[in-house]
Parts: sequence; structure tokens; C-alpha cells
Amino acid sequence: MTTTTLYDIPGPRTRQRHRFYGLASTVVILALIAWIIYLLFSTGQFTAAKWTPFLYKGIQELLLTGLANTLRAFGLAAVLSLALGAVLATGRLSVHRVVRWVSTLLVEFFRAMPVLVMIFFIYVALQAQPLTALVAGLTLYNGSVLAEVFRTGVNSVDRGQREAAYALGMRKTQVMTHVLVPQAVRAMLPAIISQLVVALKDTSLGYLITYEEFLHAGKLIASNLDYGLPFIPVVMIISPIYIGMCMLLSWLANWVAKRQRRNPKVKGVEVAPPEPETVLPGMPQGPKG
Repeated sequence: MTTTTLYDIPGPRTRQRHRFYGLASTVVILALIAWIIYLLFSTGQFTAAKWTPFLYKGIQELLLTGLANTLRAFGLAAVLSLALGAVLATGRLSVHRVVRWVSTLLVEFFRAMPVLVMIFFIYVALQAQPLTALVAGLTLYNGSVLAEVFRTGVNSVDRGQREAAYALGMRKTQVMTHVLVPQAVRAMLPAIISQLVVALKDTSLGYLITYEEFLHAGKLIASNLDYGLPFIPVVMIISPIYIGMCMLLSWLANWVAKRQRRNPKVKGVEVAPPEPETVLPGMPQGPKG
């Protein structure tokens, strides 16, 4: 029987045991799903009175408006978080001690502060609009987390790449934009998408400050006595949409990662050797002749 360094190919008995475990797990999962469906039917969650309201145009428009507001808040928070994360990461990587200390203080403070506290503070103390308070709170928290992601990704690039670029006379900005960041993108991408998923889910905190996002719209429908308090039907409609948006972000991350793998610029920076008599940037010109 052939083996690998970290894994032994299972034999006939082990494969049979694995098939049994898989079959048993499938039976347990199906039984659990059947039990949940039975509870939903027994409590009247599939009655027409609870599902008919979703056929009304006003209810559909309310849900669509809430979804649009959620996407608006997420789009603004995502763009601003990426920008803030890049600025704070640049500050943390700075050679100037004061800039590095200030950036570190901001990152650690906003990363440790609960998102809901920041949202409430901006909404109540600063008397900001609900959308402004929600986007600002999400930006401060997710931007500080992304700053650490960016800093770690840049530092993960082999040190020889940085030293080789400096040896060629490149400035620090050129080294960062043309050498380090393109190679670090692939390592940072999963963490960036994961944090954006967190930001998307945290937009639901907007309903606590009366921002009319998707969850707020669902709450209005679920708490309506005229519709028989259709809480479970609202959850069954809203949850798949949230899950679908998160899966769309994950698909986008995989698509970008595949394009990055096909892009030779992120596989390593290849520098052609200079021709004779060529003066590299930053090098003094020697005497001719």
C-alpha cells in the first residue's frame, strides 16, 4: 500500500467505515430537517395568512427598499473601509516613528471598540443621520481591521524582493505599489473578502438607529398583527438573501483570485538586467570614455 508523507491511503475496512459514517451523518441531517419542517407545519408557519402578505405590492416594495438601503450602506462602508485601511496600513509601515505610533493607536482603538457603541455614539452624541452613523461606525471598525490585513500581507512578501527593488534605485512608493502590493494581494484577498462579509452582515445593526435597511423592513412586517406576526416566514425570506449576498462576495473573491493567478505580475516581479551604459534611477552618472 502506497503512502504519502502526511496521509495514509485508507484500506478496505477504513473506506467501509467512512461510508458508514457518511450514511449515518446523512440520515441524521435529513431527520433533523424533517423535524424542523414538522415543527413549522405544526405551528402553522406555512398557512396562507402568514405568506399572503408577501404577494402585496406594498410589502414587496418595502423589502426591495430595505435591500437597496442595505446595499447602499454596505457599498459606502466597503469603499471607505478599504481606503481607511490602506491609509492606516501605510502609516503603520511608515519609517517615521510619530506617524507609526499614531496609526497604531488608531488601529488598536477602533479595532477594540464594539461596532454598535461607535454607531450609537455617532448617532446620538454627534447627532448624525442614521445612514451616516451606520457607515461611519462600520468604516472605523472594518477599516482598522483591514489595516492589519494590509500590513500583514505586505510584510509577508519575501524581504529579498524589497531589498532587490531598493538596490535598483526604486523609491519606497514604487517598491510598495509595483513590487510588494501586487504580490501581497493574493495572500490578503481571502481575509479582505471575509471582512467585507462581516461589514455586510453588520449593516443589520442599522435597524437599532431606525435606518430603514433590509432587517428593519423585515421587522416591520414580522411585528404586524394584521399579518398574524409572520416572524418565521420573514426569516425564511430574509436569511437566504443575506446568505446569497455573502456567497456572491465569496464567488467574486474566487474569480479575482483566479485572475490574479493568471496574471504574471503577481507571481513575482521580474526585472530585466540593464543594458551597458544604462543608468538606473537614483544612481549617479559615471564619467564616460
